[in-house]
Amino acid sequence: MPVRDVEGTTHGFLVARRAHSGEIVAEGDLIETVRDGRIDSRLVFNFPDGSVHEETVVFSQNGVFSLDTYKLVERGPAFPVQTEIFAEREGKTSRGRYQLHSRHQNGTEDNSSGELDLPADVYNGMIVMLVRNLAPESRQTIHVLAFTPKPMLVELDLTPGGKETVQVGDRHISAMHYVLKPKLGVIRAAVAALIGKTPPDYHCWITRASPSAFVAIDGPLYTGGPIWHIEAVSPHMPVHPVARQ
Repeated sequence: MPVRDVEGTTHGFLVARRAHSGEIVAEGDLIETVRDGRIDSRLVFNFPDGSVHEETVVFSQNGVFSLDTYKLVERGPAFPVQTEIFAEREGKTSRGRYQLHSRHQNGTEDNSSGELDLPADVYNGMIVMLVRNLAPESRQTIHVLAFTPKPMLVELDLTPGGKETVQVGDRHISAMHYVLKPKLGVIRAAVAALIGKTPPDYHCWITRASPSAFVAIDGPLYTGGPIWHIEAVSPHMPVHPVARQ
């Protein structure tokens, strides 16, 4: 994926809501820092029951985006499977290695490690950033790693779905809606349907002004999870009356 908007140091604030009721279920932070010419991107969601979803990606952006390392940790009662995943690219090759540990509610555990295919267009943890970097009205197909528990490459179509209006304070501005559709292939799709793990489409909204900005995304945080609405929020001060002199 070509780089259109260069990433840099930033701190964004997020909330995750139930898609139907709007109830806030978790609060999050997206923190990006520049280290040795690479971007270290860390997304953390904290839940009231102490559960944590933490996703860390290290990537380069020398003309095109390239994932170097990926780490995912999900723990606590909000997640039916306690998961720790780590994957890394071997230099500038299309090969990599992974480690996985997961513990299910029934006490069974999965532990695996080994080599994996890591093509140049694998972008776990970078999807929203890639949508922001799409050329206007363009469509792109990329890959992500799905861990079942062994790693599996899955195609993901990023397709524009039309313009919509969003509110920023008292203003109304235009945003582009994108549909993010996983493509499993005929055999994998049939198997996924049989075991009840067919991944749903994700829906993402960004503003197209330069530089582009994230608005919201709808989708599950984990396989088989509920659809949550994740949106950007801004800190604000409570309004106090002006003291009279």
